[in-house]
Amino acid sequence: MAKQELTCDDILKELRAKQYRPIYYLMGEESYYIDLIADYITDNVLNETEKEFNLTVVYGADVDVATIINAAKRYPMMSEHQVVVVKEAQAIRNMEELSYYLQKPLLSTILVICHKHGTLDRRKKLAAEIDKVGVLFESKKIKDAQLPAFISSYMKRKGVDMEPKATAMLADFVGSDLSRLTGELEKLIITLPVGQRRVTPEQIEKNIGISKDYNNFELRSALVEKDILKANKIIKYFEENPKTNPIQMTLSLLFSFYSNLMLAYYAPDKSEQGIANMLGLKTPWQAKDYLAAMRKYSGVKTMQIVGEIRYADAKSKGVKNSSMSDGDILRELVFNILH
Repeated sequence: MAKQELTCDDILKELRAKQYRPIYYLMGEESYYIDLIADYITDNVLNETEKEFNLTVVYGADVDVATIINAAKRYPMMSEHQVVVVKEAQAIRNMEELSYYLQKPLLSTILVICHKHGTLDRRKKLAAEIDKVGVLFESKKIKDAQLPAFISSYMKRKGVDMEPKATAMLADFVGSDLSRLTGELEKLIITLPVGQRRVTPEQIEKNIGISKDYNNFELRSALVEKDILKANKIIKYFEENPKTNPIQMTLSLLFSFYSNLMLAYYAPDKSEQGIANMLGLKTPWQAKDYLAAMRKYSGVKTMQIVGEIRYADAKSKGVKNSSMSDGDILRELVFNILH
């Protein structure tokens, strides 16, 4: 039976219980979870006095594998453990050589390797050696459809509730950069009035700078409802405020929505739960917009819309376009979607 991969929550649960492994190899495209685990180990395994002698932080551009192994082989001073953190490990060549150390690692050392924007080849010896004695964790980008659930879960842990529209506005505005997203969430928590533990669209507008009436979430709703007047009002607002509403963000979100809508047509079960399962949504209520859109757009029309969004994206980058402004491109796209 294949070894079950640990999630970020599994790893943090072990660490809180002081169950430490000789190595944590943290890799992948999503920096947020890599930093979360590495920072927890750095901040919590050693106390402030122990850190002075037993915490080593190095960067991949400045070290080689031999240097890392020598650091890992040191014994802790006046402490049960020493922690060695290697940041930007993707810059290190011949990482495979670390496998020799892992055949008999020093149990008093906690070695943390942070390999961002890439992964180890799991077929190689090093991956097998890490799996035997430690944690090989891949931090994957989450899908746009999963962002509302991530936001709700994050805020719930902080004791804060968010209105669904506020959640959707923030997810659409920030996108899947979790480090930036959590920074914006912390900003919202700090700016909440005393005694208030619920974030509203008005607070998003005031503190993040997103209009509660003119944003990508509202544009998507207008297109789902086929509300021509509302959609064009939003496009006009975007045209007048290009810095806070860049066309590439709008096109990306529309492409994601209509691509998912295409998938929704293939769901065996067309209920909210069935659509949510098909699209990997965390909660059935997120499927409501897709069900509403399926009543307004046929599968053939949806396929055409996906093509129109691709064409608009090319135009926004100057392909076969010498004169159209971003506002004109969006206006033409909205017309083609709605007619």
